[in-house]
Amino acid sequence: MSAAIFTLSYSGGASDDHVIDFYDVAQALIGFQRSLALTTHLVLNDKVITQAPALKGARILALPPEDGSWKITAAVIVGLYTVGTAPKDSPIGNLIASAYDYVVSETLGFHVDFDKTLGQQYDELKKMRETELKRLPQARFDSVIEKCELAIRDMHRPIAHSETAISASIFSQVGSWTSKVQQELDINTYEYLSFTREEDRPETFVGRVSSYNINTYKGRIYLRAEGRPVPFELGNVARDLRSISLITNSLVSNARDRMSGEGEVALKAYKRVSKSGKMKGLLVVDVNKATGDPEY
Repeated sequence: MSAAIFTLSYSGGASDDHVIDFYDVAQALIGFQRSLALTTHLVLNDKVITQAPALKGARILALPPEDGSWKITAAVIVGLYTVGTAPKDSPIGNLIASAYDYVVSETLGFHVDFDKTLGQQYDELKKMRETELKRLPQARFDSVIEKCELAIRDMHRPIAHSETAISASIFSQVGSWTSKVQQELDINTYEYLSFTREEDRPETFVGRVSSYNINTYKGRIYLRAEGRPVPFELGNVARDLRSISLITNSLVSNARDRMSGEGEVALKAYKRVSKSGKMKGLLVVDVNKATGDPEY
């Protein structure tokens, strides 16, 4: 019932002379399509898939490249519309665009305010009453981030391998509205994705759990000190009933009232950092209630 247009544009190096390494850009294309497909499928079907061909309810079509540029353009078509007949005002298209911005930016280690982006798009859909799509919680989108990490890393290949480009930008267009994904791809974001070092000594981190997967023991926690959600994984020693109960209770309290500050937990964890020292995640070895936090 709608369409969104996405453009992956490379710049710098040989790409400014309208050439780019064939193999690298081919891998980047696959990564671009895969990350779009997994994000779109979640928005439409509330399911996290692992294979891009499993996409249902939409098609992703490649559009002709522009002369004299290295831009890869894809159209995400939902329902029966074609690129030329899609409505100008497309709340579902806007939702997919915002979801993709969230997934890419969070994958690259940059925080996006979920409520001010996707939350607003869901509110708009509810007002329009044009779709039965239900509002998905932040935790569902966080699940896609893990599945898209390799695909988004492959989108860096012309930058990090052949070095036939210096950076890349992603744009989305829905009707007359055009937006740029908040974070560009460059060698720093590639190193963030490709390199992880685990520190030798555990530290204590206090925050509220914003998502958790009971099957993988992975989730995200909003850390006061960082001012953003950070991925975490419960280590084998922390996969006991008590620790999991504290994690899930924190998640419930956070979902019930984010402003109250209740439900904070203290994680004893080994910090995982990127090559530049930026925190990428936590390997948790112990879970406790935060000091002074009331029962929840």
